[in-house]
Amino acid sequence: MSRPPAAFPIEPPTPEPEEKPAAKRKPRAIDPQKAVAVRVDPQDYFEETDLALAELPPVPPRRRSWLARIFFGAFGLLISLAIGLWTDRLIRDLFTRADWLGWLALAAAGIAVFALAAIVAREALALMRLASIEEVRRDADDAILRDDAKAARKTVEHLTSLLAAKPETAHGRRTLAGLKDDIIDGSDLMALAEKELMAPLDALARKQVLDAAKRVSVVTAVSPRALVDVAYVVFEAARLTRRIADIYGGRPGFLGFLHLVRNILAHLAVTGSMAAGETLVQQVVGHGLAARLSAKLGEGVVNGMMTARIGIAAMAAARPLSFNALPRPGIGDFLKALTSFTAQKANGKDPEQQR
Repeated sequence: MSRPPAAFPIEPPTPEPEEKPAAKRKPRAIDPQKAVAVRVDPQDYFEETDLALAELPPVPPRRRSWLARIFFGAFGLLISLAIGLWTDRLIRDLFTRADWLGWLALAAAGIAVFALAAIVAREALALMRLASIEEVRRDADDAILRDDAKAARKTVEHLTSLLAAKPETAHGRRTLAGLKDDIIDGSDLMALAEKELMAPLDALARKQVLDAAKRVSVVTAVSPRALVDVAYVVFEAARLTRRIADIYGGRPGFLGFLHLVRNILAHLAVTGSMAAGETLVQQVVGHGLAARLSAKLGEGVVNGMMTARIGIAAMAAARPLSFNALPRPGIGDFLKALTSFTAQKANGKDPEQQR
């Protein structure tokens, strides 16, 4: 027997209650005495920019052409043979004129060869030291990434031997010698090594950067020609690079210095520090310091901050460990000291005498 059809009531879905719009605040007057003034510090912009630049990827190594190596090797050998044949002919001609002239030329050639060998050996040792620093940096980053305690201990031993001649790291080396076997994690051991060994060297490097920036700001503010400004900035940047490398145990020769300069320029190119730093410094100086000082002193501050940028890049290139446990230096760390120094110079006060 089939069931007769029946009707079933279907209730409509209940709509969700709509949110009432917030009531608009009636306009009212604000008492100026109770208003809170918000002060924007230009240094914050520098710190945020430096943090953003620090997160950029490192510079990938560029491949060298084998054809270029062969060409320069063959060309250098040809030049060496030409110099040797010219020296041999000169000594023979002097012997035909007088024996004492020939012996004098032969002694001078021997001294020149000995000096050249000493220079080559010194350059080779400098390149080996720079290669050791880069190897320690790579091993430390790998040990931190893999949290490998064995690799971290090996890297710490290599680092302490590299910095054994630095009296500033004596306390840190003693601390690491007593605690390296008690730390299980490799990342913690590398963090301790960075704090104990790199902190005093970082303080010395920061002082060198600030002093160089002060000198550049004063010299470029009083120099009459733009060519003098450029020449002094290049000279100061080269001297600052050598001093920072020596602080971190690099002691580069001529070839090592060129290697460091290439790394610094690559770091500045990748991070865009030159363009970003110039724009931000010009904004701060244009809206603040240059309005109270002369335009020449404002230009000196800009050049000083650009020198500080180069010094920060030199620290990153010459430092045996990357900035992990310790904060990375930024342009804002030197901005306040440099602007106050320039303002005191503009008012005729000597900051060194005030100390």
